[in-house]
Amino acid sequence: MTEQVPVTVLTGYLGAGKTTLLNRILTEQHGRRYAVIINEFGELGVDNDLVVDADEEVFEMNNGCICCTVRGDLIRIIGGLMKRREKFDGIIVETTGLADPAPVAQTFFADEEVKRAARLDSVVTVVDARNLPARLADSREAEEQIAFADLIILNKMDLVSEEEAAAVEARIRAINPWAELIRTTRSAVPIEVVLDRQAFNLEKILERMPEFLSGEDRHSHDSDILSCSFQAEGPLDPERFNAWITQVLAVKGQDLLRSKGILAYRGEDRVFAFQAVHMLADGDFIRPWREGEPRVSRLVFIGRDLNRPWLRRGFLACQADAPAADFEREMARWSGAA
Repeated sequence: MTEQVPVTVLTGYLGAGKTTLLNRILTEQHGRRYAVIINEFGELGVDNDLVVDADEEVFEMNNGCICCTVRGDLIRIIGGLMKRREKFDGIIVETTGLADPAPVAQTFFADEEVKRAARLDSVVTVVDARNLPARLADSREAEEQIAFADLIILNKMDLVSEEEAAAVEARIRAINPWAELIRTTRSAVPIEVVLDRQAFNLEKILERMPEFLSGEDRHSHDSDILSCSFQAEGPLDPERFNAWITQVLAVKGQDLLRSKGILAYRGEDRVFAFQAVHMLADGDFIRPWREGEPRVSRLVFIGRDLNRPWLRRGFLACQADAPAADFEREMARWSGAA
């Protein structure tokens, strides 16, 4: 089986500096080759002499990168790119400044051919440090972009004071306390920091951020987007968890922006990594449990209008040694909310 190509979703509100970062990826001699799927080729403002080969939708750059437009369907374009698989190391999908990144991320869960060929590596959001407070006041999309992010690039730091920067970071953390945050000016971050992060690989996340998924019921109050995490000490019954999470996503999927967790199943010596974007879920065993490693399950939700007590009780009822009556009661609770 051909190794899945990593895909980075690059998002950010209008004027945040996303195009500057894309220009760097397409023009710098960084030693790696990327296929970059953007809205319109002309928006990049890349000099024409950088294009060495072009057809209707695909442009190959002198540094080995490939640039595509999304006048057509994303799934079709990715399928076409895979015919050129030997020409690039990864794919970057840039969303428009006004876009919710969820539909793009969902593509890598929903389509079986895309899932076989590519894996969602991370969602990177570029934020304008000076104008973010105004954007959060008038744009739901700006908040969505932050909530979805695995990495947040806080750009235009030269335009704000340290006090203003701290206030902006506090607003970001209220929406998404889990994402890594990097301060910069003119999108001047090393390309290798942005790409191939394996941020949808929870094992890699825990290596970089040991505190990720730690602490029960952590959440924020300063935004209508909340985050909360739960921990189950006992092993989970996989059938219970699958039934429960399916019901939760069916009822609350539109409000649940991101869900992810590391699960310890009864009778299983491997770690199961779970992740979901809205109602679309995916998961797999990623490695054996290490000797002496606590076999504890942890689950994170980021979304709107989250009922933390319901989520907590339901998750704990998925433990293999929890009374069957508790699990049935929690399933009935969610069924009644449907």
